[in-house]
Amino acid sequence: MQDTVRTTLPESADAQYAAPRVRQLREDLALALRAAAHHGLSEGVCNHFSVMLPGAQDRYLINPRGLHWSEVGPDDIVLIDVNGAVLAGRHRVEPTALFIHGAIHRITGHAVVLHVHSPYATALTLTADRALDTTLSQNAMRFMDRLAIDADYNGLALDDAEGERIARAMAGKDVAFLANHGVVVAGATIAHAYDDLYYLERACLHQVIAQSTGRPLAPVNAALAARVAAQVQSEREQSDLFFESLRRMLPAPAALR
Repeated sequence: MQDTVRTTLPESADAQYAAPRVRQLREDLALALRAAAHHGLSEGVCNHFSVMLPGAQDRYLINPRGLHWSEVGPDDIVLIDVNGAVLAGRHRVEPTALFIHGAIHRITGHAVVLHVHSPYATALTLTADRALDTTLSQNAMRFMDRLAIDADYNGLALDDAEGERIARAMAGKDVAFLANHGVVVAGATIAHAYDDLYYLERACLHQVIAQSTGRPLAPVNAALAARVAAQVQSEREQSDLFFESLRRMLPAPAALR
């Protein structure tokens, strides 16, 4: 598939793009991208964040091709459908974004999909275990029973079949470690998914550092890790507060747009 360009629009797409609720989603998605750049989770102008439109399972918002995440504002976010047609927005979309995100939204039903090649999580995808040990750090325990592993790297996701293969590998989980590639973090809201992405990378960092000491690791028992995971999932106000703090710290770069 070539780079996507804007197609002939149904008038409703522009109205939908401008609706207050969608405007807020565009602001939140742009904030998550800027936060990922701030936290060192981005990679050049690659990788993708997306969110489904409320009540429209065939449409989602996604970041544009060619912009560094630190410079993305709400008006840079693109509205696209699951078939790859750009419905609203002033930018193109990178092809692998269409195949990976369209398939995950369509097959898993996740509202928010964040895909990165963050350093420490990606480092663990290069190991024989392919993923995080959820019985080590407290940060890792929040992901107990939430991880999937796609153990078969298959090249760039440049067709529907590869995107669908990745989506099916998630097997109902929130987080997927993609062998020799990176990670996908999915969730119900942008704030919660970003919070998970941030703490996933922190947990991977701690594990990589611990392993680099060459000293024996000291995991907790699986039952305790599962209890910690349940405690975290039972109360996500901290995730929302974290995201609001990022909103104060990282305002949209209006002067650059």
